[in-house]
Amino acid sequence: MHQIIIQENTLNPWQAIANYERESMEGKSHYGATATFVGTMRDFNEGDDVDRLFLEHHPMMTEEKLSEIIASANKKWSLLNTLIIHRVGYIYPADTIVLVAVWSSHRKDAFEACRFLMEELKSQVPFWKKERLVDGSERWVEKNTKGY
Repeated sequence: MHQIIIQENTLNPWQAIANYERESMEGKSHYGATATFVGTMRDFNEGDDVDRLFLEHHPMMTEEKLSEIIASANKKWSLLNTLIIHRVGYIYPADTIVLVAVWSSHRKDAFEACRFLMEELKSQVPFWKKERLVDGSERWVEKNTKGY
């Protein structure tokens, strides 16, 4: 089972995990591991101070690609549940941008799948980022790279 949420409003990742577990996994005790990644906005990029970020996406394309990478992870690892929440719109330094959470019977699968999902999200999912620098100038972020 998986859930994908794209939202403009503020994201509290720990509350989102608690809500997901309460709503989707209550009474189930077959998972032995939960691995999470929480990404926050930095106040710098490419050597410049960043004031804010505007994140755009194409809803159907974004959700389809996220579903594809979740399906790919499910083929590689034994996963029980996956939750991905990603912010769009205006985002400010220290705001949470993304949550990836994976539940599995064993920690190895949870750790490896969580990293895979985050790296694939960063390099494959169509999000477009426009930064506003502290000096008032703006620029599009041209690339995301795989971190592994």
